[in-house]
Amino acid sequence: MTDDALLALDAYWRAANYLTVGQIYLKENALLREPLRPEHIKPRLLGHWGTSPGLSLIYVHLNRLIRDVGANVIYLAGPGHGGPALLANAYLEGTYSEIYPAIRRDAEGMQRLFRQFSTPGGVPSHVSVPTPGSIHEGGELGYVLVHAFGAAFDNPDLLAVAVIGDGEAETGPLEGSWKGIHFLDPARDGAVLPILHLNGYKISGPTVLGRERDETIGSLLRGHGYDVHFVAGDDPPSVHRDLAATLDACWARIREIQDDARRRQVRMRASWPAIVLRTPKGWTGPKTVDGEPVEGTFRAHQVPLANVRQNPAHLAMLESWMRSYRPEELFDASGRLVPALAALAPTGDRRMSANPHANGGKLLIDLDLPDFTEYALPVPRPATEHHESTRRLGMLLRDIFRRNARQQNFRLFCPDFEVENRCFGGPVLDIDDHVARDGRVMEVLSEHSCQGWLEGYLLTGRHGLFATYEAFAMVSASMTVQHTKWLTESIRLPWRRPIASLNVLLTSTCWRNDHNGFSHQGPGLIDTMLSKKGAVARIYLPPDANCLLSVADHCLRSRNYVNLIVIDKQPQLQWLDIDAARTHCGRGASVWSWASTDDGRDPDVVLAAAGDVPTLETVAAAWLIRKHAPELRVRLVNVVDLMTLFPPDVHPHGIDQQAFVDLFTADRPVVFAFHGYQRAIHEIVHGRPAADRFHVRGFNEEGTTTTPFDMVVLNGMSRYHLCIEALRRVGKARAPRLVDECQDMLGRHQRYVREHLEDMPEVRDWTWSEA
Repeated sequence: MTDDALLALDAYWRAANYLTVGQIYLKENALLREPLRPEHIKPRLLGHWGTSPGLSLIYVHLNRLIRDVGANVIYLAGPGHGGPALLANAYLEGTYSEIYPAIRRDAEGMQRLFRQFSTPGGVPSHVSVPTPGSIHEGGELGYVLVHAFGAAFDNPDLLAVAVIGDGEAETGPLEGSWKGIHFLDPARDGAVLPILHLNGYKISGPTVLGRERDETIGSLLRGHGYDVHFVAGDDPPSVHRDLAATLDACWARIREIQDDARRRQVRMRASWPAIVLRTPKGWTGPKTVDGEPVEGTFRAHQVPLANVRQNPAHLAMLESWMRSYRPEELFDASGRLVPALAALAPTGDRRMSANPHANGGKLLIDLDLPDFTEYALPVPRPATEHHESTRRLGMLLRDIFRRNARQQNFRLFCPDFEVENRCFGGPVLDIDDHVARDGRVMEVLSEHSCQGWLEGYLLTGRHGLFATYEAFAMVSASMTVQHTKWLTESIRLPWRRPIASLNVLLTSTCWRNDHNGFSHQGPGLIDTMLSKKGAVARIYLPPDANCLLSVADHCLRSRNYVNLIVIDKQPQLQWLDIDAARTHCGRGASVWSWASTDDGRDPDVVLAAAGDVPTLETVAAAWLIRKHAPELRVRLVNVVDLMTLFPPDVHPHGIDQQAFVDLFTADRPVVFAFHGYQRAIHEIVHGRPAADRFHVRGFNEEGTTTTPFDMVVLNGMSRYHLCIEALRRVGKARAPRLVDECQDMLGRHQRYVREHLEDMPEVRDWTWSEA
């Protein structure tokens, strides 16, 4: 770099740092046109200074790279608390004022920028949803690198830069994320440039990698397959020169890897570049405060001068700190960035804060979906044939891959589909099955990586599905929560375009993990999703293949939701033909008249079910009552869209009071078999007529390695338990022989499974027949 270019770059960096400090501290006197006084300071000082100068340093240098080579770059800030730094750079580029016209590029707009930061009615301290150019909320650490890889998949011209804080580098999800390069295909995908920013400290002490030698860190990253470049120092001119040269070298290597794959068909996995950047925490801020070292220590993490309003010495230090950036050289008389510096930013969509990949709905192309009814199972009579419901979904997904092969905008994060190969960038052996570098099924034994890849893929304008064991969805449950929060905020911002929904398919459910045991048995993600806003959260419990097809078609077409679909992959009885399934799913819940005996009149008892195994046990219970107590009027209700049970003011799918009464009556007892924890149904129906008449059976934290039917017996949700409960609620005296028979069958079951190690034939082989 020439000396003039270096000075200009440093001046732009000073402008970003000035705006960062101003956001943390000032509500007035934004350009220090008068001496700083206590009334210019915010009453509550919130924000994180320590990581911010490093984030801005990287941002400024990426801008130079974009201008010099025309790179297409998005910036993912792992240290998400450095929000003011990214806001400052979006403001300097002009994007912020374009999106938020009240924050003009002048003195008044700057003051509004400062005043809104971390204040009521303003913006959060994180690099969050309102931040232009962001696809990554860094409030919860560990996900920046997986989001970057997800963004790069099928985006051949994109460079996703993932800035990883050394505190974040200590998290489990981040540690597992380095393996992403084993799934990146340089012929088809974009590139990910990890920048491990080591400033040495987290909130109150040193970090592991911050204290490690370069040799050790280099060995760690080289072991993961990276070509490691180090930049370090506290002298700005030297760091500027080294970082510029390093970025140029990394870009050249990235292009070389891609050219080798795209032009010369080189298929060996390359060592992609990564940067380790060491700069002081809180660089360019106060060096000491009240006799304690600050710059380069944990004390710079948040607000280095915390008592500015009350302490004149701190106020003077703040003014000196801010004037050290020489704002009079950076901003003109009106408060605008001087033209020579403004010219250093990229223009149009090449600005990282305006890159359309960071507002993925702008690039979203609808999936070319086949007619889901073409994959339907024929169901001439309910509950007479067993089929694997998810296999029909697999056929639908197979053809979605085929129909969207040209767009390359759909991926499945789950193994074992017959058409598409599993993606793997390492050596492929002759004995491998459906493994290839360009596979579109992403399989790695990390729920964090699979879901994080999908989130990055969706946020940059594509479509996908994440499938996992139900119990292990809890490993990444916090990611699901964070994504729902992102969507909740994004739908309030008109400039954020809708993106494809996050579709999560839970299989190998608690009820059918009888072979794996208690550790694999847990439906907790349902409860997690129930706590999220109705504007974005959806839970579907399809009982059979045709309902699953209808639900999947809806979810793949939807936007801005998190769709949770729960169904097991084992063979199961099929209940509805495709027309009935489509109608049922459209309603969300309905009466199954073929399994009911109330003839449309008020029943003696309502049997309800939500979930595939609960549906089986409930229908079998209705069959037993029909057979042994035909005088009882039973209504059977099946729920496929769990949110239907909410009142409409709680969830948009909720049904009104009359529709609820039409299903469950106003006063008759309801015995409800539920896939998850019982408390969820009690929460949902709270406020409905006589809510205490709902008697819920569900997963009760009872499990082991056992038989499928023994699982429902252990949790009190078997057909026999449901019969006994129903008869107890309507008056046991009405069918005492059936109660006795159910109790006898439960005793017989206990003896049978222990002697024969399998379920009784009358349970295992049960199908519906007219009693």
